[in-house]
Amino acid sequence: MDIPSRLFDFIDIMSKNNSIDNAVNSKFKGKWMGYSTKEVKQKGDSLSCELISLGIKKGDKIGIISTTNRTEWVIADYAISQIGAINVPIYPNISSDDYKFIFNHAEVKLCFVSDKDLLKKVNAIKSKCKNLNKVYSFDKLNDCDWFGSLIEIKCPKEIITKINLTKKKIKTNDLATIIYTSGTTGVPKGVMLSHNNIVSNVIASQKRLPLGYFQAKALSFLPLCHIYERMLLYLYFYSGTKIYFAESLETISENLNEINPEFMTAVPRLLEKLYDKIIAKGENLSGIKKKLFFWAVNLGLKYEPYGKNGYLYEIQLFIARKLIFKKWKEALGGNLSTISSGSAALQPRLARIFTAAGITIAEGYGLTETSPVISVNDMRRNQLKIGSVGPLLDDVEVKIAEDGEILCKGPNVMMGYYKDKKKTNEVIKDGYFHTGDIGHIDKDGFLKITDRKKEMFKTSGGKYIAPQVIENSMKQSIFIDQIMVIGDGKKFPAGIIQPNFDALKNWAEKNGHELPKENSDIIKSKEILNIISNEIDLINSKFGSWEMLKDYRLTADIWSVDEGHLTPTMKLKRSSILEKYRELFESIYS
Repeated sequence: MDIPSRLFDFIDIMSKNNSIDNAVNSKFKGKWMGYSTKEVKQKGDSLSCELISLGIKKGDKIGIISTTNRTEWVIADYAISQIGAINVPIYPNISSDDYKFIFNHAEVKLCFVSDKDLLKKVNAIKSKCKNLNKVYSFDKLNDCDWFGSLIEIKCPKEIITKINLTKKKIKTNDLATIIYTSGTTGVPKGVMLSHNNIVSNVIASQKRLPLGYFQAKALSFLPLCHIYERMLLYLYFYSGTKIYFAESLETISENLNEINPEFMTAVPRLLEKLYDKIIAKGENLSGIKKKLFFWAVNLGLKYEPYGKNGYLYEIQLFIARKLIFKKWKEALGGNLSTISSGSAALQPRLARIFTAAGITIAEGYGLTETSPVISVNDMRRNQLKIGSVGPLLDDVEVKIAEDGEILCKGPNVMMGYYKDKKKTNEVIKDGYFHTGDIGHIDKDGFLKITDRKKEMFKTSGGKYIAPQVIENSMKQSIFIDQIMVIGDGKKFPAGIIQPNFDALKNWAEKNGHELPKENSDIIKSKEILNIISNEIDLINSKFGSWEMLKDYRLTADIWSVDEGHLTPTMKLKRSSILEKYRELFESIYS
């Protein structure tokens, strides 16, 4: 097989040598519609032709904003990259100010949006974006030029010749994309990634993920504007994996059962919610069925790979898989064998229980600035260790600084931040990218992350607190949906908590308690306060006295991206949360 060196090579090589029917699939009006690799290329060529006619040249920036992943995104990305233009993918749910900043900072000339809501957002700031000349919509709208008309035009031979000449001039180290990080504070930073940054990561990652050539289907729903899912998109093409784009987060279960994929990606938040739903169903069982269910769960929570728990445990696990875990797999389509988890720290119990159920959780680690993967677990070749983020990828070098910070060097490290030499020099020193994460490499070569350097704080007593460790432990409670640990410069750590209202309502119903209808009243309920307090006390016992939460406050809000609690990659926006709940903070420490 030819080895790709630029992003468009993945489709070119597959189209030329092994075109796959239904390589890329989206659901339209209730039916799955698939394009072959050759069709993706043909429509991409038509779009490239139109972009050239619109005056788009090598180095010009083109934005893509889509509410969901869809085939049009793939075609647009291919068309942009093969004429040497720069793809600037943008999160759909950022603020108008961020939109305006990115459009102007990147000098975006043309933009594709998925639907009328995003069109409205872009139109609202278009007059303030000095370079933005044209907007097209993936959906067919009355008040916007339609993307579909651009990909149905037959491209003249002379233009195809021009495109091919342009492609030959595109070097592997040329800039391919600028990805603006959502960030937990401050304005977005434009991460510049070359073709080689991403291609090298694809080739190295392919060796770790069990995607045999032309043998798998994958469900894609994490946003393609994030480098994690986007890198995997190219990996799917590289390995001949058929791609199915989920309709939405709400339809994932339905889509899984429609297409029966072998592989999907996830963030820990999704796995947490999935686990909580499964446990809730188990709680509704009775008699021997309930006893068997929780016997299997407790067994799964003790899981260790490669038979480390001994022969008797493996026999019990075999029985549990036949009686209980088989139904878990069936609920997720029946064929799902691997879920790649990234973006945030995963609770080890989730990796244990799902892997025990026969769905391997391949937790990995990386950042946008590292294209993204630095390390990832792999069940094969003894390369999976629960509680770690796996061994390093080939050609990726990591060293641990004196203060514990993870430093990374390799072909995956970004070119730098767009128009920001100062910030680039702050994070890339002597060729090493400073990740901002704290961790270590164990004796077996597995990387382990302990916390974010910038998020660690010190109490007034001089004790260091690693908030993520505490937060991840607290979220093991089915009654705690989100939590932010606070206490920088204060006498003790405390927590601002968004309860899992669904779990609390289920508890109340089962135990004969009538809860108020409004969340604002639920968090004042004596019974609920007792439940949360007991959960915190139980988990506190796992920590040193200086790390224990001494107080907490509940919020009635459901923490979300739209409301500013979370980044688009589901990380806590700590400064925003602190500002939103300033009164709660002050009430704890007053």
